[in-house]
Amino acid sequence: MPIDRETIRKTVCGLMPSAQEFLRRLIAFPSTSGKEHDLLCWAEEEFRQLGLEVQRVPLADSLREDEDYSSPVADIRYEGRFNLRLRLPGSGGGKRLLLNSHVDVVPPSQGQQSPWQAIERDGVVYGRGACDAKGQVATIYLVLAALRTLDAPLAGDVIAHVVNEEENGGNGTLAMVRAGETADACIVLEPSTNKIFSSVRGAVWFRILCQGKAGHSGRAGDTVSALGLARKAMDLFETYHDDLLAASRGIPLFDKYENPMPITFGRCIAGDWPATAPARAVVEGVLGLLPNKTRHEVMDEMRAVLDQSGDQRLRERVTVEFMYRHDSHVLDPHHPLVEGLRQCCVDWELPVEIDALTASCDSWFYNNQLGIPTVVYGPGTLRYAHSNEEQIALDDITNAACVLTDFAAQWCQ
Repeated sequence: MPIDRETIRKTVCGLMPSAQEFLRRLIAFPSTSGKEHDLLCWAEEEFRQLGLEVQRVPLADSLREDEDYSSPVADIRYEGRFNLRLRLPGSGGGKRLLLNSHVDVVPPSQGQQSPWQAIERDGVVYGRGACDAKGQVATIYLVLAALRTLDAPLAGDVIAHVVNEEENGGNGTLAMVRAGETADACIVLEPSTNKIFSSVRGAVWFRILCQGKAGHSGRAGDTVSALGLARKAMDLFETYHDDLLAASRGIPLFDKYENPMPITFGRCIAGDWPATAPARAVVEGVLGLLPNKTRHEVMDEMRAVLDQSGDQRLRERVTVEFMYRHDSHVLDPHHPLVEGLRQCCVDWELPVEIDALTASCDSWFYNNQLGIPTVVYGPGTLRYAHSNEEQIALDDITNAACVLTDFAAQWCQ
């Protein structure tokens, strides 16, 4: 028998003070990628106090050898580190629901005040990770606490993966996928601004390595500027992106966006003197991709852009390597997971839209590699993620927890 919504809301609202304190404590940990250990040790005990089954899933340095391992942050090690797997067991025979979110955050933004202190103003919590994604982890805490308090008659299990290293490519979720999991549906919690993302674009992060010939600016014929090579390579990849975008039109949900798969050059390292041609330049960036291409195809084509260049210096002196590689994930918008979650939002009189996410996240691991139907949904908005104004409204957490508690109680039958 379904739990009535008034009972769910009353239970969730009654638990909000403890969830808010949980979020406050989460934000206090400076858990940038690779430095999540202390937070997870603390969170482990908090989840255990809810009466859940709590398991450490250990990590190992062998993860670095996986073909889908992402390496934008150098020298991160894994021995002694772990993710958390939480389980609220059902009575048996029902569908299983998996939730996922991450505790790592990007470094503080320039001008961000007190990033590791949760500051509440007018029902909004500010701080690094507030919406990406410690607010999401607090939502998982609230949903599981509500299901326990309600003593919901679940037949299937509700499972949660609380992971590290999403921000630098999803290595935490990669480790969980390699450990194996079974479920009938997965919801990856990220800030989704009242949307259910049934399609998510992929991406490759790349590094362009340019080898020049150093020398004085007065001897231009004897020098090769690595920075000049980098500029030419960037121009070639811009052209490749434009061609790829043109070939990626007509894909449902993505097509309404002018550029759902941009190329971004985010970092350049070159030179040490204005009047000296640099011997080495490194440019790092990201290129989005849609379901008409795989990560492997895009990487091969980017290599071919250089190998087939008409500029001999580019062919001989420039290479590209990849430190992050995600495929797109697509789930039929009419899948029972999408329809059921959408109907829950409607029942709670909340705005909802089925859409495509024009960023990349961990959802493809579950959907593509484990075959678990997956969507992205959660409180908050990407507008504030990674910004010096990062924030989440407490009402958003309450509403998302009500929806997810209701959905879990219906799905796990």
